[in-house]
Amino acid sequence: TAGGLARLPRALGLHHPAVVVLELGGNDGLRALPIEQMRANLGRMIDLAKGAGAKVLLLGMRIPPNYGPQYTQQFSAVYADLARDEHVPLVPFLLSDVALHPDLMQADGVHPVEAAQPLLLATVWPVLAPLLKC
Repeated sequence: TAGGLARLPRALGLHHPAVVVLELGGNDGLRALPIEQMRANLGRMIDLAKGAGAKVLLLGMRIPPNYGPQYTQQFSAVYADLARDEHVPLVPFLLSDVALHPDLMQADGVHPVEAAQPLLLATVWPVLAPLLKC
C-alpha cells in the first residue's frame, strides 16, 4: 500500500479517473506489515481519490491462515471497516471463487492464472457496474 500511496497523486493528476478501483494490501499482509499502517495507507488513498472527484471501489484481500488468527482476522477486517467508515463499496474478497482452486492459481498459490479472470470479473462486476453508470 505504501507504493500505491506514493504513486496515486501523480496518477490522479494525469488521468482524472471517474472511478478508482483499489486492490492493494496483499503484499502488506504477506510481509506482516502492521495493520494500522496498511489501514492508514488505504484510507489515505481513498481520501485522495475521492478528493480528486473519483468514485472508489475497494477490493478486499485475505492472507493465508499461517499468519495466525489474530493477524489474519485484523487484516481482512481493514477492508470492511474502511468501506463502512469511508462509505465506499466493497468486494470483500477478490479471490473468493478462485483461491481454493489450485488449477486457477499460479504455482506461488497467491496469484490467479489467466483462466481465473472471468471468475474475478464475475466477482467484481456486480459492484463495479453501478459506479460506471452516469
